[in-house]
Amino acid sequence: MATGWAGDGAVQEQIDATVQDAIARARSRLQNGPGLSHCEDCDAAIPEARRRAVPGVRRCVNCQEAADRDEQTNAGYNRRGSKDSQLR
Repeated sequence: MATGWAGDGAVQEQIDATVQDAIARARSRLQNGPGLSHCEDCDAAIPEARRRAVPGVRRCVNCQEAADRDEQTNAGYNRRGSKDSQLR
């Protein structure tokens, strides 16, 4: 049931697009290539157990947690906006 200018299935299409964006963002964050023995941010040694557990690891735990926190503050922005916000 579409209303206004939205076509049939528009809501589901927006949900699907949001999910696809999240998947693409998560895949882009996956590390590639060989891991490092020292953190690229602070140069602290990365323990062997972490290098085995996280292939391609590039940061120590503390720096990775900080990077994850920074990314969370920037996540969640809806680029598409709602129809109501576009009409105002």
